[in-house]
Amino acid sequence: MTVVAHDRIDSVLCTAQETLSRRAGSPVRIDEPEDLGGSGRSTVLRVRVVENPLSPDRSLVVKAFDENSDPDQVLREIASYRYATALPTASRPGPQLLASDLDSQILVLTDLGHGRPMTELLGSADVDEVRRCVSAWGQALGRMHAATYGGEDDFRTLLRVSGPKGGRRPDVGANSGIAGDAAGSVRRADEVAAELGVELSQDFREVLERGLELFGEGRFRAFSPSDVGPENILLNDDGVQFMDYEWGSFRDATLDVAYALVTFPATLSQQGAEQRVELERALVDAWRAEVLPLWPGLADDLTLDGRLAEARTLWVWLGLYWMLESETSGHDWALHTSDPRLVTMRWSELAETAPGTATGDVLGGAARDIRRALQRLWFE
Repeated sequence: MTVVAHDRIDSVLCTAQETLSRRAGSPVRIDEPEDLGGSGRSTVLRVRVVENPLSPDRSLVVKAFDENSDPDQVLREIASYRYATALPTASRPGPQLLASDLDSQILVLTDLGHGRPMTELLGSADVDEVRRCVSAWGQALGRMHAATYGGEDDFRTLLRVSGPKGGRRPDVGANSGIAGDAAGSVRRADEVAAELGVELSQDFREVLERGLELFGEGRFRAFSPSDVGPENILLNDDGVQFMDYEWGSFRDATLDVAYALVTFPATLSQQGAEQRVELERALVDAWRAEVLPLWPGLADDLTLDGRLAEARTLWVWLGLYWMLESETSGHDWALHTSDPRLVTMRWSELAETAPGTATGDVLGGAARDIRRALQRLWFE
């Protein structure tokens, strides 16, 4: 947990109180701040509501960015929470936004409670419990995607109206956030391959390009908080809750599913390949059941598995790129790791899951070559 100086906490508390009071139109008092940690550029506090005539909430969560934060990023998170808060309750992916102030770079959210982190649940030795959690994860992703399909224009409108009048709109395209890092990793693919001593086929580079296109194109576009790994998921009485919308955007929904498939195995207490594949299928099937009425083409396993393979390859490649280049753009992504064993394991998993997809031979061969190169680099 991030340790925050008392003067910073006092300042955040005072600003949040002023923001809530303006929103409510009457005095609001909050107290007893509890430091929940943050990303390094933000302070996150749970506070007790002492006085709020318009709300029954007994506690709230306050997120405040520091002065070095990108205003576009703050605006994106405010717009993302405003968009998600307007969804039907059953489809809402996380906490509600109660108040915000772009100039002060602060957000006040409903408190999800203590709940249980997804990382803790996936580490359980109870196989049935882990399977239920993974299925709930996939189902929640599917509900969010189904509820937000077709809403991209509304999201862009919120980005515009949430910003300062006459201000510049933030970059919401393929050059911002993790999309920008992914683009950089693909652009430098040959350099990374040369560093490893491997040669990438044209077919493999085309797979990376198709994965990259899913940020800006794709048939299955929906809203995503962007970092939907297990570190950003809480399970409470209302089910799966996604947290951290700093890079919220619209993109092809299969990127979210593939991100989950790449990031959850590291948290399992049992690393058997058979169990992992079973859990992957449970997550994908739960997600597909929610979105199939909208996207009936996903009933075809070849179509779905092919799209997931492209998205998954991009994520595994980006994780390797970050590891070699030490570039994380200041965000603690669930995908990022400094553990060479985990990076190598992801390439092994990609090699195992590639067969049966349209590009199985291409991906399987490249994944095995890169895995062997990483073993020589780090373990011999």
